[in-house]
Parts: sequence; C-alpha cells; structure tokens
Amino acid sequence: EHLDGAEGWPAIYDRAYLQANIAGGEGFDWFYASAADRTSQVRTAITDGAASKPWVFRYKDLRAWWSNPHYNRPGGVESGTPTAWVPQSKPIWFTELGCPAIDRGTNQPNVFFDPKSSESFTPHFSRGWRDDAIQRAYLEATYLWWGAPANNPLSSVYGARMVHVPECAAWTWDARPYPFFPALTDVWTDGANWRLGHWLTGRLGAASLAALVRHLCLRAGLPEARIDVSGLWGAVEGYAITALESPRASITTLSRHFGFDAVETEGVIRFVMRGRASVATLVHDDLVAAREGDVLELTRGQETELPQALKWQVARADEDYDAALVEARRITVDTTRIASESFPMAVPPEEAERRCRRALMEAWVGRETAAFRLPPSRLALDPADAIRLEHDGRLVDLRLVSIADAEARGIEAVREDRATYDLPPGDPRAASLTRAVVFGAPDAVLMDLPQLTEDQPAHRPLVAAHAVPWPGEMAVFRSPSTDGFELVTTFGSRARIGMLVSDLYAGHTSRFDLGNALVVDLLTGTLESVTDLTLFGGANALAIESAPGVWEIVQAGAAELLAPGRYRLTRLLRGQRGTEGAMGNPAPAGGRVVVLDTALASLPIAEADLGIPWNWRIGPASRPVSDETYVAQAFTPTGAGLRPFSVAHVAQPWRTPRTPGDLTIRWTRRSRALAADSWGAVEVSLAEELEAYEVEILDGATVKRVLSTATTSAIYTAAQQSADWGAPLGPGDTLDVRIFQLSALIGRGAPKTVTLTF
Repeated sequence: EHLDGAEGWPAIYDRAYLQANIAGGEGFDWFYASAADRTSQVRTAITDGAASKPWVFRYKDLRAWWSNPHYNRPGGVESGTPTAWVPQSKPIWFTELGCPAIDRGTNQPNVFFDPKSSESFTPHFSRGWRDDAIQRAYLEATYLWWGAPANNPLSSVYGARMVHVPECAAWTWDARPYPFFPALTDVWTDGANWRLGHWLTGRLGAASLAALVRHLCLRAGLPEARIDVSGLWGAVEGYAITALESPRASITTLSRHFGFDAVETEGVIRFVMRGRASVATLVHDDLVAAREGDVLELTRGQETELPQALKWQVARADEDYDAALVEARRITVDTTRIASESFPMAVPPEEAERRCRRALMEAWVGRETAAFRLPPSRLALDPADAIRLEHDGRLVDLRLVSIADAEARGIEAVREDRATYDLPPGDPRAASLTRAVVFGAPDAVLMDLPQLTEDQPAHRPLVAAHAVPWPGEMAVFRSPSTDGFELVTTFGSRARIGMLVSDLYAGHTSRFDLGNALVVDLLTGTLESVTDLTLFGGANALAIESAPGVWEIVQAGAAELLAPGRYRLTRLLRGQRGTEGAMGNPAPAGGRVVVLDTALASLPIAEADLGIPWNWRIGPASRPVSDETYVAQAFTPTGAGLRPFSVAHVAQPWRTPRTPGDLTIRWTRRSRALAADSWGAVEVSLAEELEAYEVEILDGATVKRVLSTATTSAIYTAAQQSADWGAPLGPGDTLDVRIFQLSALIGRGAPKTVTLTF
C-alpha cells in the first residue's frame, strides 16, 4: 500500500492531494536517497544541518528561494556576503508547465516517452497506459494553486505576485491541426508520440467532468454552495443532450459512463468517483443485531441474470463524431446474455473500452450484496463510502449504496473491487480521416496545334492541365480585359505534362529518327513502348515546345524507364501533322512536354475569335474565378489547325535536261485533312475552299518577286529571271524559293524553303 494512500488520500487524481504536493511532499519535505529507497518508500527528511536553511535543497520551495537572500557556499561553508540577488525582485514564469498523458504522469511530469529517443522515459511506477485524466488533473491543480493569493505572495519590490500566472505557458500546444495530427503519421512521423505525450492539442478543448456536472446541477436550480464536485476527475470530449430530459437524467448517464455516485450529506450534494480507498474497517462486533434475522445478510445474484458481454456505442471526436462500438466480454461464465448501451458522448475508443470493462466487472462483482445495521456512532459514514468488513476471517470490500437512519443505521452495500477501477485502456484505434483536399494553382498549357481528331474542329486550340491533388474538374474562363471573365468550358481529366531533361536536336522527317533520344520527366502518368503498327495509328504522340508557343508533334515507338517519372524515348517520328517547321535545333532542356491523348480538352471558340488576344484563367471548377487557385495566362489563338501544311517534293531543275529560259517550279500538294492519310486515294483531298499558292523568289533574306498560281506549279519566265538576276538562270546557278499554300481563312500556310540547283 502506498504511504500516501495510508494517509487517507483517496486517489492520485484528487486535486487536494496534488496541490498538497506542490509545496510539500517529495522535493519539499523529504526525498528518496536511492532507487531502492523509492521502491521501498523510505523517505529521508530534507535538512540543512547547522545552517538551518533546508529551503536551499528543496527544489519545490519557490517561496523561500524567492523571498530570501542567496549565499554561495564555497567548500560547503556559507559565505558571509549575499549574492547580487535581491529578494522578491523578479517574478517567476513557468515556461513549460505540463504533464504527459500517461498513467501516473504526476509522479514525474517532466519526462517524455518516445521509443525512438535515447531520452525516452516513463514516470516512476507508470504502467505505460494512456491517461488523459491525470494530465488534466495536474494542470487544473497547478493553475488553481498558483492562482490563489494565499499560495502566491505579493512582491514588496514590484507589487505583483511571485508567480506571474498569465505568462505561464502550458506545455504543449501544437499548431498542427487536430485530429489530422496525430492521425496522419505518413505526414508527421512523431504522431505516434501524441498518445502518451504532453500534447494538449485534442485534449484541452474537452470539458472537465466536474465542471459539466456542476453546470447541470446549476441548471437544475441548485445553489453553488450546495454542490461539491471535488471528488470527480476526468474530461468529456463531447456530450449531447438529444431529448427533453431533466438534469438528473443527464447526470445519471454520465454517472453510468464514468462510474461515480451522488450523495446528499450535510446539506450538500457530493459527487465522488468509485474505487476510492476505504474510509473504515468494520468487524462483526461493530454491527448491531436485528430483532429478527441475522446480524449480517450476504446475497449473491444468479449468473444467468448477468450479461456475458456488454457493448457500448459512443462517438469518436477524432473521426467527425462517427459511431464507435466497444465491447467487454467474460469467457468462463454460465450465461449468454448480451447487454448493449448507447452514450451520446465523444470518447476515445481505447478509453471507452476501459470504461465498458469497468461497467461489466462492476455488474459481476456487485452481484454480491450485504445488509447490516450500524450504531448511531457511525454517523460519519455516507452512501458511496467504501469500507472493509471482516467476515469469515477475511476483509470484504464494500461500497455503501443506501443508509436508513432509525434507532440503528440500516446499511445496504454492494461488493466492490478497487482493481475494477484501475484497468488498462483498450488497444488504440487508428482514425480514418477524410483528408481536406487543398488545391493549388494547376500547371496549365494552352496550345495551338494541328487538328488531331475528326470530332475536334480544326480551328479550336487545346488546353491541358495538371494538378496534385486533382480537383475533379477544371474550368476555363476568358476575358478581353482583366475582369468580366466568362466561362468557356470545363474538363475533368488530368493531362500528362512534363519537361525535357536534355536538348532535343533536329532530326529526319517522314522516316524514323534513330539518331536522337527524347528524355522527359513526367509529373504523373506513365509511357510504354508500342509496335510500329500502333505507332502509325497515332499512339505515343507528344507535343514538344521548341520555343514559346511553338510546338512540334513527336511520336515515340520505344519508351525506357530511367527513374521514377523519367523516360528515354527512341525510335522517333518527327514533325508529325505538319509540324516539321516547329522542330527546334535544339529544343532546349526544360521545355514543356504534353502527352497528346483524350485528357486534352478542346476550347469551343468561334473562328471569329482567332487572332484576338485574350486573358485566360484556369482553375478548379468548384472555386470562383477570382480564387487564388486559378492560374492566369495571356494567349492568342491563331487557328493552327486551319493552316495548310507545307508542300512536298519540289522538283530540282538539274534532274531534267533544259536550256536557259522559262523555269517551271513544280511540287506536290499536302493536305491538313485527317482523311488525306488514306493509302487508297488517288489524290489527297483538298482541305481548302480554293487551291492557291504563292512562290517567293529569294535573294538571301530579300524577296525579289512573288509568283501566284492555282496549280502545283508556277512559271518563272526568262524575262522575270533577267529582270531579277540580269540573265536567265543556267547550269551552275542556284535559286532559293519559298512556297506557301494559301487558306481563305488565315492566309499563308506553313512555308517550304528549297534551294534549286541548275
């Protein structure tokens, strides 16, 4: 038995007991000289010999240290001159005032349990259980103690209290949001330490059980002076009164859950926790004989009337108050009854399981009842008091449940086992939290590309966006100014966007480029190798930004994973869909890369909108366009999908015998229409309203002449040659020409520049 218990203290949670040890007990009146003394409770008084200043060695005696001059003791001999310390000259601030939420934490409130640390300890004699109640009891006792003027004297120097309570910091409040901390251990690796640590986060917001019961009593009309809740401890994380009921009914629910009793004594309603130390020991001679019957009646209830299992339903404060079910069960009993109860309160599941086991054990231990009578001299005993009764050579622990006063005091009691109220909590249950999704501004790309699919109008640009987490749906707004944005479209797929790891140099077109390798980093998503047949069907197409707003379409037949998100792409088809003119030399490292698939969205704009500079905003559709999660871009759609492809196969004059004179420049038309890729057609389809071309005759960067034609050839007459060059062109001469196919909507298409050799 602990010596403090032998002195009459009811429990370690008792506020009066804790406050008695703030300026008393270990570190004030006595100390343990060794670990063995601590185990055997051998207490040595703190003294100071001839100097008679024991406060020098009392590390708890703040008042004496603060109030007296300080003298050094070189060699153990006190100096005759005090130090510079002026008594009462400065207030005391507690910068870390806290206690771990662990069993018997007040035995050593400064230690911290962390299995990964070499400085991890549990308090003296702690069993390592989670115990939020002891942490709260410590803080309440400490703050109330120093808040009382009798315990906290005024300074004659600065006119304020010795301990400046407003500046005392309770340890510790964490800025990380509860319950995500401590539940998200993949984000914060110290989350597991919260259970037994000093954290007040997630605990301090609970209501004190004593304060809640006092509040309910006040609602019932009881005056403050007639309410005594000093015998209660613990906290209530949440309690809902879900129906019209009296305060007494609400208190009864709390009493059942926490295990306490209410008794009227000396005109006061006193609430006390069960499992307290015995206040008296009775023997057979202390009992009063009845006129009829035995002096002591012991009754034992039938097992079949008791539950084999007890189930409680509570709410979890760390899971949006979702329901949690806990169960206590006895194994070797002759009953199959199962009882269940529901409590409208928020409780940690491990604590609810402990209380559920306590309630089941109470039922089984309490099936033994006793009835006897005591003389009026035992008037000090009240209902809810714990006593010990000697019977058949053993001491039986009982709790008084009712007392009827007449010529003798008629007592009814139930059997009690203090171990029932000192059970370990259940196993902790990880919280299943719905994480708040925080959206950032997406990585958005607006692109003018050739037409990629038949269902996509040729003039419409494309938009691609990437964000983690993905908000579900992106919205695209536009405005010709900086306000008045209107919704253009929404889309719901995240694009595969990345960047070039190294420079990509120009390569062959119309056949495989086997000399270059395309190395890209993708933010998300994967790439894989495909067969040539699948590649020719349009697979593995990527848009490579070789310059701002200039995109080359590349296809890759082989994909090799180099590192997470990094791919080396080879067996390339370059300049696809007429983008050979966008090929960079090189396309620089860091350039954007977009995988062309169904995740891209077409912007439904009219042809009349082409060429107009618009301001665009792209972001989560669930947020307003003014939200910071929108990214702003300036982009002018040019209708790249309407631009005619460059011509092909420009004929060289030297291939045909000729004499100086008129020069017929011939070429082969290409078509931007997707159907033009058919191998069965005799001639590619004409995607423009009219067939028309312009041929520029070049002298370096200077355009000497422009020839117009409606066929795939143009005649550069001998007279024109003489006017431009002084004589018709002949063997050994060269001529630079630039050929455009014309569009009725956007004018010139992609150029084809060729040097003709004679």
